[in-house]
Amino acid sequence: MSAKRRFATGKPLRGIRVLVGRARHQAGSLSAELRQLGADVLEIPFIEIRKPRSFRPLDSALKRLGSYDWLILTSVNGVDAMWARLQTLGLSRRPVADGVLRIAAIGPATKKAIEKRGLTVDVMPKEYVAESVVRSLKKKVKGKRVLLVRAKVARDVIPRELRNAGAHVDVVEAYETVIPESSRRRLKAVLENRVKRPDVVTFTSSSTVRNFVELLGSHRNAKSLDGIRTASIGPVTSGTLTEVGLRVDIAAREFTIHGLVTAIVDLITSGRPTDA
Repeated sequence: MSAKRRFATGKPLRGIRVLVGRARHQAGSLSAELRQLGADVLEIPFIEIRKPRSFRPLDSALKRLGSYDWLILTSVNGVDAMWARLQTLGLSRRPVADGVLRIAAIGPATKKAIEKRGLTVDVMPKEYVAESVVRSLKKKVKGKRVLLVRAKVARDVIPRELRNAGAHVDVVEAYETVIPESSRRRLKAVLENRVKRPDVVTFTSSSTVRNFVELLGSHRNAKSLDGIRTASIGPVTSGTLTEVGLRVDIAAREFTIHGLVTAIVDLITSGRPTDA
């Protein structure tokens, strides 16, 4: 179907198959927006969210929540995990609710998850990446105690740079991401099926990129991805795609789910790659 006909129907992605690789419980928002625009969505998770092997470091930090000046949350998963532990431990959220502790969120989805709990976000950077979080906070944290709640494996930009700015930073693991082995067979089958083979594969984090490559395993070759475009949510994810030897065909200008969908629509309707 031509771009003109797609727009005429209000379904610019009609006839386009998009593979969504977000964790199963998080795929809904991206898939729903794509389907609303007419896309045929395939969901095969490249990551699975699991509890950490031990909650002891997180629990210890949460019990001392009132001793911190800043709390930094870099994902919805981190918000969910932290909140679940606060409830499990029966801890009061008064140090947060009373404004004693200030909160920084990496982006709008994380901010929304925090506010859903009745809390206020004091800082959200203009660009939704770790470097922008640092720029937003580095003049505010000298001599301050900072708690960073994040995944087991994550970039060290925030703790390193805030420590350089004079902050005392504690980093605690709230969850970990693993490769869902059940996706290996499904991914291979989809890539080998001419009817179900995707036109676009979405990547929403560096973990989804690395796990995608691992899931491909010995089946990763130029032919296996021939004709398939990659869509990246932001510069860090794009950097990881390049690092593992994959192209960046579509790069979101706004580093959000909506920004990713918009970039896919822009490419499909124009036929040209978006700016990385």
